[in-house]
Amino acid sequence: MNAASQSLPTEAKFATSLLRAKSTSLEVLTLLLIGALKFTADEAHGIQPLVASSPLMSWLYRIFSLQAVSNLIGAIEIVVAALIVLRPFSAKLSFIGSIGAVITFLLTLSFLFSTPGAFHFSHGFPVLGDAGQFLIKDLVLLGASIWTAAEARKEN
Repeated sequence: MNAASQSLPTEAKFATSLLRAKSTSLEVLTLLLIGALKFTADEAHGIQPLVASSPLMSWLYRIFSLQAVSNLIGAIEIVVAALIVLRPFSAKLSFIGSIGAVITFLLTLSFLFSTPGAFHFSHGFPVLGDAGQFLIKDLVLLGASIWTAAEARKEN
């Protein structure tokens, strides 16, 4: 084997780890920003119609105030982001965080089906409403979460 073919696996590993770091960094940054915003009154009011119409999460408002529900969701998102970022130190904790992110984004994507007006049919095709356009980004974040979970699982 020549020198170029021997270095290919190292280059491939470097490219993979660079891609992984960028993917993980964007996912973590997004989760941190979204989580931090949940501590604001505007965001608490903004997510209220989504959470209130969810059969999986509406019960939270019977126990906690509007702001407390938002704070709880934000705290979970921040903890999940922190766990994912621990990957260089603990693949197991990163895997747990990634699974938490998968659950988070599955829950938020479920709002597409429970929030009135999230999507409707126009000429026989589903069209996203305002809430649906807001929520569809979580499909990409769900994919990133599955990716980081799979990568962390490989290291366990």
